[in-house]
This record gives sequence, C-alpha cells and structure tokens, in this order.
Amino acid sequence: MPHSQPGPRAPTTVSISLEGQSTEDAGMEEFRTRIPSWAPDLEEEGEADPWALPQLKASGPSWKELSLAGRIRRVVIGVLKGFALLGLLYLFICSLDILSSAFQLLSSKVTGDIFKDNVVLSNPVAGLVIGVLVTVLVQSSSTSSSIVVSMVSSKLLTVRASVPIIMGVNVGTSITSTLVSMAQSGARDEFRRAFGGSAVHGIFNWLTVLVMLPLEIAARALEKLSGLVVGAFTLNPGERAPDILKVLTQPLTHLIVQLDSKAISESATGNMTKSIIKQWCVTREEMTVETVPVKNVSECSIQYCYPCGTMFCQEKNVTTTVNVELCHHIFVNSTLTDLAIGFILLAGSLLALCSGLVLIVRLLNSVLHGQIAQVVRKVINAEFPFPFGWLSGYLAIVVGAIMTFVVQSSSVFTAAIVPLIGVGVISLERAYPLFLGSNIGTTTTALLAALASPADMLLSAVQVSLIHLFFNLAGILLWYLVPTLRLPIPLAKKFGNVTARYRWVAGVYLLFSFFLIPLAVFGLSMAGAVVLAAVGGPVLGLLALVILINLMQRHRPTWLPRRLRSWAFLPLWLHSLQPWDRAITGCCRCCPRAHHEDSAGAALKEAQCFENPVVLASQRL
Repeated sequence: MPHSQPGPRAPTTVSISLEGQSTEDAGMEEFRTRIPSWAPDLEEEGEADPWALPQLKASGPSWKELSLAGRIRRVVIGVLKGFALLGLLYLFICSLDILSSAFQLLSSKVTGDIFKDNVVLSNPVAGLVIGVLVTVLVQSSSTSSSIVVSMVSSKLLTVRASVPIIMGVNVGTSITSTLVSMAQSGARDEFRRAFGGSAVHGIFNWLTVLVMLPLEIAARALEKLSGLVVGAFTLNPGERAPDILKVLTQPLTHLIVQLDSKAISESATGNMTKSIIKQWCVTREEMTVETVPVKNVSECSIQYCYPCGTMFCQEKNVTTTVNVELCHHIFVNSTLTDLAIGFILLAGSLLALCSGLVLIVRLLNSVLHGQIAQVVRKVINAEFPFPFGWLSGYLAIVVGAIMTFVVQSSSVFTAAIVPLIGVGVISLERAYPLFLGSNIGTTTTALLAALASPADMLLSAVQVSLIHLFFNLAGILLWYLVPTLRLPIPLAKKFGNVTARYRWVAGVYLLFSFFLIPLAVFGLSMAGAVVLAAVGGPVLGLLALVILINLMQRHRPTWLPRRLRSWAFLPLWLHSLQPWDRAITGCCRCCPRAHHEDSAGAALKEAQCFENPVVLASQRL
C-alpha cells in the first residue's frame, strides 16, 4: 500500500481491491485506522505559517522572453494600471471624506446632546466611551478633537475632563481601518491578514487606555505634563498648516456637499443651528454705524455721547457679515433635512467605498506580482544590517508620522495600509510601527491646527493637542520600546485566526467594541457612578479571572485544581464558537461556514472526491 508523504496533516490515500467481501472488510478496517486523529484548531491550520507573506509569482513570460511588441504592450498596460490605481485611490479617499460628512450630518444633534451633560462628562469612564462614540459617529478624530477644544475654550469642559475623551477619540479612530478590512472577507488568508492588521491598531489603543486611564485618574499625569509644557513657552497665534489632502479632494467632494465646521462645534457647545450644511461660500465683513443707548454716562466722554430723548446715546461701529456668493454643491437650498441628506450620502459613500476597495484589491493583486512585488516588498519590509536592525521599526514609525502629516488624515493612511497587508505586501510586524507613527502624525497635525487658534482659545487648544500627543507617546513606550511587550502583534494574530475561521466574529467585534459596549457604559453612567461601579466592577473582575485562569492553564496547569485545568466542565457554547457558528450560519445562509469538520468527515470527503471504491461500496455505513 502506498504511504502518504510524512507530516501530521498530509492526506492519506488507500488502494484497496474489491475482490471479495473479506478484502472489502479488511480494506475498510485499514481505511479507518489510517484516518488521522488530529482535529483542526484556531492556532495552526497547516504546516505553513498563515501569517508568512505569500509567494507572489510572476504570470506570463519573463521580460527577456518577450518580443519588442510584447514589451511595449506590457509597459503600456502597466502604466494604465498605475493610473487606474491612482484614480481608484483618489475616489477611495473622496468616499471616505463623504462618509465622514454623512456621519456628521446624522449625528451632529446627537453629539450636541451627548456633550451637554456635564455630570456624565465628569466621570472618566463615561468620558472615555463618549470619545469613542463621538469619533465613531463623526468618523473623524480631527472633528472630535476640535469639538473638545471648543468646549474647553468655552469653559463648558475642564482640561481634566477632556483627557479621557481624548483617549476615547484615539480608540474610535481605528474603526475606519476595521471597516476597510471587511471588504477582503471573500478570501480567507487575505481577510486573516487584513483584519489582523486593522485589529492591531485597535488593540494597541485599548491596551494603552487600560494603563493610562487609571494613571490619569490617580495622578493626573497627562494633564500636569501638558500644563507644564504649555506654561514653559510663550505662544502666539499663527497660521494653520496647509491641508494637502483637502486641496486635492475638495474639487470633487465640494461638488457633492460642504459642511460648516463652525456650526458643528456650535451644535456641540449648545448653540443649536438650523443646518450644518454650508450655503454661502463667499462672505465679507462690512462696517456699519449704529446708534446705541448709554446706560451710564460715565461709560463715555461728552464728545462721543449726545442726548436722545430722556437718555444719552452714542454711535458705535458694528461689524456685520454679508453673504456674497452661494456654494456650488448638490444640496444647496435643499428642502431635505440634515438627517435625510446624511442617509443619502451614507448609502452612496458606502457603495463607492466598498466598490473602490474591491477594485483596488483586485488591481493590487494584478500589479503586485513577480519582480515588482519582490521589489516593493523588499523596500517596505527592509531591515537594517546587524547590529542596527532594531532601528528599522523606529524608522517605520517616523515614516508613518510623516505620511500621515502629509495626507493630514490618519484614517486615510491606515485605510490604505490595510489592503496592502491583506494582499501580502506589508507584514504585520512592519505595519504595527507604521500605525504607531500614524497616531503620532495625526497629533502633530492637530497641534499645528491648535497653534493657529485665536488668542482666547490658544492655550486650551494647545494643551488638549499635547495631551493627545503624550498619550500616543506613552503607548509607544509601553507597547513597542521593549520587544517582549509588543503584545498587540500576537493578540492581533490570534484574533485574525479566529475571524478567518469564523468570519462573523469580525462583525460581532465591530458591533460590540464600537457601539454596544460604549452605549451600555454610557447608559450606566447616566444612572450614576454607583450603578456603573456596581455593574462594571463584577464584570471586569470576572473577565480578569477568566484571563488569569487561561494563562495558568497554558503555562502552570498544575497550580490549578483538576477541574479548572480545562473548560470542559462548562457547556460547549460557553467555551467554543462552533455552536454559535452553527446557529448563525443556519440563520444566515450568506455567512461562510467555518471549516470545523471532524477529521473522519474530512478524510471521507476527500476519499469520495477521489471516488474511492471502498467508500462508494460502503455508503450503507
């Protein structure tokens, strides 16, 4: 009988004759004994590392084998693909901008209502989830930060209360890359890498919050440090840095919709406006003279005041804003409400975003193959020679910060990196420092914008921006400086393995992490700090206990009672996703089923595929 290739998971084939029933029975017995006893797990799904960058082989003949006409044709096609990729990337960025505008239209009034309750904002945990919710709703960390700055400058929010909100803003901004990774759920390995790449960003932010939020509550570290830095320098209002990305995208996005940023901030600070859609794009200020009564004669000298009836009056210069030119976008003078326009833009931008992303991924798979892929991969994942290899990651942090500063948007940068992780051009280990640099880059952009604030808002704006910067620097010190503490990378890989097998877990993660859990914590905060502690304390304690037992089961099982050395004593649905997978895929046929067949079923199916005569003859079994 021929044997299979060595290895624990190699398929087994059986050659059995059907000359008599005894031969058949013996063959079936041997077939049963040859079935491997392993069961697939979530950690390893084959001998090859699923996180290793795939081999991107060249398609078609090599350059040397081509004729002159073939070479010209390949160059022309390559150039056209390059222009198509740039065009799709431009539309992708524009659709992200429109998506952000849609969320702002849908949530501007809700954002204002959230920020109104100062009692809730005084709770650090509530402030954290409010920052997450607002950033998810407006899809822009810059807009969320500007709202916080406006409230601090208007004395509606203290700097101390703004710190946890800024932490939540940092967490909420990672939802964009998670949404983008969902477009690659069709290919299992690509989705594993793409979702793991998006998850590493969110895991880093959450781990940093878990350390820095208690430290801030206990010692007010970020507030004091930013206050010392602001007090050490003399700040003068300046000009805002040019927004390069906006200059490129505004010709298209401004034809669709334009929003008034001042109106968004005013709605959050309590000054409700009728609409945040911009109607007048060109205005000018005119000086007029008005006659106003004087309440007290001592307020003016005799040459400026004159009697008018029974009291004194004076002339005063008043500056008024005159509308000159209407904006030129689709929704100028529209009778639709902001909510209706927001839903229209949301549907259109999501359709354009998903379509553009799918086309970008397909085009990347077409362009990045063979020699081109090897060059791009080698440049991006390059390492410095020994003993300076440790500098490679820090250079990636600097590159990520510079690129984010250039495009003026961390969401756009991270959303562009995720598809490259999925197709196998960038490794997760290299994407991690790029994401960290993106966090730094978006804070420097906000810092320069704060330096351009009016004089009465300058100190508050700069201090809030510094808090954001120091928070991300602290995260790098915690989770990147020491290689053994780069926990987000292995956690993201485990999470990617789970979502590759059970793809519906990605949607559950998105729903719970950015919506349901923040809304639940916000609702408990509305009930009071006592209720929040009474409900949240036991939940966190149980979660910590489960994590501790899991660690001991893996590393020190003998320290545990025999019953706790595994979770087998619990019902299956409490320690396995397979019952949930059967229920969800049974209710929703569009969800891809997980590959959790038992080994006997897998081997039997393989034998049937090869039309094994023994299996065909034993269908009664």
